[in-house]
Amino acid sequence: MALVFPQLFESVPDALVVVDETGRIALANQQAERLFGYPVGALSGLTIEHLIPEDARARHRSHRSRYMQSPRVRPMGGAGMALVGQRRDGAQFPVEIALSPLRLDEGTHYLASIRDISETQRARQALVRARYDALVARIGQEAIELTDQDALINRVPELLAITLGANAVVIAFLKEEPLMEIRASIGTPWSAGELFNTDHWQYVSSSHPLVLDDLEGSARPLPLLEGVAGSGAMVPLLDRGHVMGVVVARSSERSAFDHDAMHLLQSVANLVTAIIQRRRTEELLAHSQRLEAVGQLTGGIAHDFNNLLTVMSGSLQLLEERCLNDPESAELIASALRSASRGAELTRKLLAFARRQRLRPSAVSPARLLDDLEKMLRRTLGDTMQLVVECPADAPAVYADESQLDSALLNLILNARDAMPNGGEVRLSAETLVSQHGGASILFTVSDTGHGMSPETLALAVEPFFTTKQAGRGSGLGLSMVYGFVEQSGGHFHIDSRLGYGTRVQLSLPAAIASDTDATPTPAVSARAPGECVLVVEDEPAVRSIAIAFLRALGYHAHAVGSALEAIAHLAMHDEINILFSDVMLGSGMNGVDLALSARADHPRLAILLTSGYEDSPAFDGDQTRQFELLRKPYSREELATALRRSLQRR
Repeated sequence: MALVFPQLFESVPDALVVVDETGRIALANQQAERLFGYPVGALSGLTIEHLIPEDARARHRSHRSRYMQSPRVRPMGGAGMALVGQRRDGAQFPVEIALSPLRLDEGTHYLASIRDISETQRARQALVRARYDALVARIGQEAIELTDQDALINRVPELLAITLGANAVVIAFLKEEPLMEIRASIGTPWSAGELFNTDHWQYVSSSHPLVLDDLEGSARPLPLLEGVAGSGAMVPLLDRGHVMGVVVARSSERSAFDHDAMHLLQSVANLVTAIIQRRRTEELLAHSQRLEAVGQLTGGIAHDFNNLLTVMSGSLQLLEERCLNDPESAELIASALRSASRGAELTRKLLAFARRQRLRPSAVSPARLLDDLEKMLRRTLGDTMQLVVECPADAPAVYADESQLDSALLNLILNARDAMPNGGEVRLSAETLVSQHGGASILFTVSDTGHGMSPETLALAVEPFFTTKQAGRGSGLGLSMVYGFVEQSGGHFHIDSRLGYGTRVQLSLPAAIASDTDATPTPAVSARAPGECVLVVEDEPAVRSIAIAFLRALGYHAHAVGSALEAIAHLAMHDEINILFSDVMLGSGMNGVDLALSARADHPRLAILLTSGYEDSPAFDGDQTRQFELLRKPYSREELATALRRSLQRR
């Protein structure tokens, strides 16, 4: 074949090949032979597809045929398409190709100018990586410096879209499989807070990144990737291995998300997860600090406040007997006693929230507990409320304080009732959960179809004294008490709510083990056993007087002292004393527990009963204190009688 400018053909720096109408190479310059690794003259007669990776040859033949039907000067490939050449030894490298038709005597031929862009691409990739690294560093720095973490997360989609050249980016969080909620987005008609379903949940829950190079031929796991051409990518947000959300990006170009782009998405996803975890940790710390503050406050006032309540309720009980023939006075006294009882309950709720009450856990049957609750609640919820109770009859026992668990569930159900003034459905259930490590727990769930809570209200739901009820309708300690009880019991508390959709509260408590179910029930005791002699040790004179009055009314002989040292001396001089009844907190010096241990060592047959309004005192540390009966302040005369008989049985 004769060319007009053979010297020009050989002197250009690019590889040049001339292809005939059958697709065979008619001529190649030396630069082409060097670039593709062929000896001089070896390219002539080969099809042009020999210079292309095998997996692209069939597609190239189709493109070549279309080009030859209407040839013109143009670059090969479309926008964003990566072209790859293949050397004789199989090595592949990126190329740029320009096409041009040649009108020759032998017919139309086609000139391809081929340039190796490996160095250019490496430089370009280095710039891209530098830009990607700069974005990751920027987000990380702002995460450290900025206090408004929500605003930073809301900006992430825009920053990613600009850096990647993507058309749309979305951050979405998992609500409840397969429901997801938009947190932040750009390039979509969706706004924060909108919910959507994913039809291909297996992709979202796989915890692995997903790249879709061609959306037209792929299953699309999210609505963001539906109805459009181009490519997409999805990276999970992982919290301890569990998917908590996704970052999704979409481009109008095919194969837009290469290894570096996916690395950027993964890095940003990790930062978003770290920001969320950090905020969660800060919230838990702040909550823990508030909890500790309430606990310290509660511990400080519980002893004194319960002493006051003991005097008030005790005096009222003594007056009540003297007014049996005066109905008007009896009603006033009964009303005052109810108020004192509410004061004691308020203190118990504070102690429960602060996790400073003493629990008495045992093996409790969930089926029996829920059955008893159902019988009571069907009478109290009313006709407009539908109560659904679900619990397997053979559900394993839960290890918890039965009275506190009963109160917690009752509190949640009454909250559900109050959230549905026009009626609705309350669902109470218990189920067994088995962890991958073999441990079991019982999950109690209370859900309603009420008005639900806003995110702002939900964030404050377990704060002490927070309530949305009208003044006088609630103390704001109900959920706080439930939360404190669950945490103190070694369980987990979770609340989920959305305006217009209702509320669901879940309590996860440990299942009882065999040793928990083998305890022998405490036998019933008689309320009175006159004749015994009791030594009362109480540093508050008013409380001491009430205790003496109760004891004498019950038929006991009573001695009284104000300190532990006086008690030790008194016991040494009075052999007739059968029972030591001591407050735990005795001011300075020896406390009630130390007194009990010393007295038991000197008088092995001495029955011991302790009383306190603050059970989290350091004095209760140690297993040896479990041998003593404990009576909570404030107490009634009947409760004192029962506790005294139990202490006599335990000596």
